[in-house]
Amino acid sequence: MALITTKEMFKKAYEGGYAIGAFNISDLEQLQGVLEGAKAKNSYVMIQASKSAIQYAGPHTLVEMVKAASDEIGVDVALHLDHGPNFETVKSCIDAGFTSVMIDGSHFDFEENVRVTKEVVDYAHERGVVVEAELGVLAGVEDEVSSDVHKYTDPDEAVEFVERTGVDSLAIAIGTSHGAFKFKGEAELKFDILEEIQNRLPGFPIVLHGASAVDQESVATCNEFGGNIAGAKGVPVDMLRKASSMAVCKINMDTDLRLAMTAAIRKYLAENPSQFDPRKYLGAGKDAIQAVVESKIDNVLGSENSIN
Repeated sequence: MALITTKEMFKKAYEGGYAIGAFNISDLEQLQGVLEGAKAKNSYVMIQASKSAIQYAGPHTLVEMVKAASDEIGVDVALHLDHGPNFETVKSCIDAGFTSVMIDGSHFDFEENVRVTKEVVDYAHERGVVVEAELGVLAGVEDEVSSDVHKYTDPDEAVEFVERTGVDSLAIAIGTSHGAFKFKGEAELKFDILEEIQNRLPGFPIVLHGASAVDQESVATCNEFGGNIAGAKGVPVDMLRKASSMAVCKINMDTDLRLAMTAAIRKYLAENPSQFDPRKYLGAGKDAIQAVVESKIDNVLGSENSIN
């Protein structure tokens, strides 16, 4: 099997009214869990690595690991840089063999975001790599991405941004947030913004970041076996499924996988105090990730049997 870009999978997702799951990983067990889940559901997925995950594992190591696991398990997959902070980081991932990259210029003003994104698009497209950018600001904290404010995406700016940069997909801000603590009150997504952008950019793939549901069973298991995760709250599944039936072709999920893996490892070690073989407790974490991925494909993404 092979590393592929997102062009064909996003086209099918848009036309089919579903979304592709983009799952963050930083080690072998996470990767295997995601790919085994995709294989079981015959679904496209994307493997994502953040800047800190790349620093942790190494860009070339990640590329070769994803290639090998994809071939071993038997699924084609896109390998994507999540929240690339600058041209140099993006370039290093493209040169290492990533098939998709994100340049996150959302913290810049509009003109600087356009300039930086266009620079990345020009470099990436010459090498057959697709580019995601971001317009608007998501609140919350996850990995190295953090903000205290939320700025909804302006549809007028979205249209201009896509036209001027030639970007392949666009992450927008409609109310999702990074991390495990997304909402203090009730969740609210601005579907009117999404609908307007969809109407004005027909056929163009939109991306949702900060879209973990924060499974309460995983949170409870973590806390039962020594964790201290209080007040975690995510995006309701029905809202995510509605978004994926519209122009949203890619939904990012990181927190849900971290919680599931941590819960499974905590539980295994608590119930097997004499065990010290990492394959046992990491294997439990891997199986938990696979279960989450299969559940997301069924209940959030709607992408089962998207590979044909």
